[in-house]
Amino acid sequence: MATCLLAIDAGTGSGRAVLFDDTGRQLAVAQEEWTHIAEADAPGSMSFDCEANWALIGRCIRRVLAEAGLTADAVKAVSSTSMREGIVLYDEAGREVWACANVDGRAGAQVKALKAQGEDVERGYYRESGQTFALGALPRLLWVKERRPAIFEKVRRLSMINDWVAARLSGEIAVEPSNGGTSGLLSLSERVWSDDLIARSGIDRTWFPPVVEPGTVIGPVTAAAAESTGLRPGTPVVAGGGDAQLGTVGLGVVRPGGTAILGGTFWQQVINVPIGQVDETMRVRINPHAVAGLNQAECISFFVGLTMRWFRDVFCETEKRQAEADGIDAYELMERQAARVPPGSHGVLPVFSDAMDFGRWYHAAPSFLNLSIDPTRCSKATLFRALEENAAIVSAINLERVAAFSGVASDGPIVFAGGASKGRLWAQILADVTGRPLQIPVVREATALGCAAAAAVGAGLFASLEEAGSAFARFERTVEPDPSNAEVYADLRSRWSEAYAVQKDLVDRGITTSLWKAPGL
Repeated sequence: MATCLLAIDAGTGSGRAVLFDDTGRQLAVAQEEWTHIAEADAPGSMSFDCEANWALIGRCIRRVLAEAGLTADAVKAVSSTSMREGIVLYDEAGREVWACANVDGRAGAQVKALKAQGEDVERGYYRESGQTFALGALPRLLWVKERRPAIFEKVRRLSMINDWVAARLSGEIAVEPSNGGTSGLLSLSERVWSDDLIARSGIDRTWFPPVVEPGTVIGPVTAAAAESTGLRPGTPVVAGGGDAQLGTVGLGVVRPGGTAILGGTFWQQVINVPIGQVDETMRVRINPHAVAGLNQAECISFFVGLTMRWFRDVFCETEKRQAEADGIDAYELMERQAARVPPGSHGVLPVFSDAMDFGRWYHAAPSFLNLSIDPTRCSKATLFRALEENAAIVSAINLERVAAFSGVASDGPIVFAGGASKGRLWAQILADVTGRPLQIPVVREATALGCAAAAAVGAGLFASLEEAGSAFARFERTVEPDPSNAEVYADLRSRWSEAYAVQKDLVDRGITTSLWKAPGL
């Protein structure tokens, strides 16, 4: 009988079940969108509906097995990954009493109150955990304490959402460090809960379950979980990890200095750095890698993919119709047109995404600067190329910020994955701006593959995640930088940086409105 590995991916917008064979080849996928709940008395809230979403995951598991033509006996092990920062709170019996998604923004007042205690307070949390208050669990826990005291009194355990999937499957609540680290209450250097930070937070230490490494078997699928999902009772349930960290495992970015740029709705620049290093400027986020012995410096470029979708849908209706008639993706047609625009986009400066500043994270108002009314110089194609150049410039700045504090600098290849890596022009621009070759993987959506690698380790197929990730990763091509464009892009980056600083000043003065601000600012 064929054997397979099951990855469960609890993403921001959907739940997925993905089957792989034991070589990392995808066999089938089943996916359903889910909706987070906005609570009427909690502005910015996005509650995670555990009951509805568990039923959705069960449907996806049953469907993916049917689509692959396999029975539950074929599943050698199952693991889980999820959006990061989302948390689940449980009562004494292990029942969920409260949960929120990563996009939950209800705790802005609590972030402000924590920041008001002084910069050294947040800096102390950051040095230990690599996290600031903006995305961490503590402000949300304080919100529950203040606004839902009856629920707070019931809480006896907490976990991240991927750990919740594993708990539903196995009946065991445990936390792994790659996503647990995004809570802001876990030690970067020790990969376990920080007793010091928990004591400072005032949260009961008994809430924090055991920490296990990704690839560790947590327990077997229970009879109840088997009834809900169609899985075989006794199937090993293996600790997985955060989506970005397991995504890099699926891309083979498992060794010191390994670098990836994940191009989706948000772009992430991820670099493997030694344990023990943080950025004293607090501009860069540091997370535990799913691979033991490594941390990851992570920078996030906001709304890159969303901005491209906005531009396509608002300005490119003609191109969308033409692409549909030609049987191609609209982005492919838009890239063909943009490829005829020279590097530098005739000097147009797009003010959209910005380089990351984790300690004081906000953006200018979205804008195009230095436009021309000459239609041969300023067209939809020009603006489209300028947006792609904006993303590449921000990525290059973020990579250099990591190199500045960590000493991890390389001219080696960058793995470029996610939906953006489908664009040949975008990949070339990114290579030219960073001056580094790009490796384009065969599997661009690598999070589920990294999750399958964790399941493979738990099943005994590999000795480590490093080994499994290296074995599963495959690349279809390499994009070399064009040195003739280096000077053009160096000048564009310099002018863009000055222009963006001025645009943020307009936000500071209340003249324009920020594209996005972190909670508490």
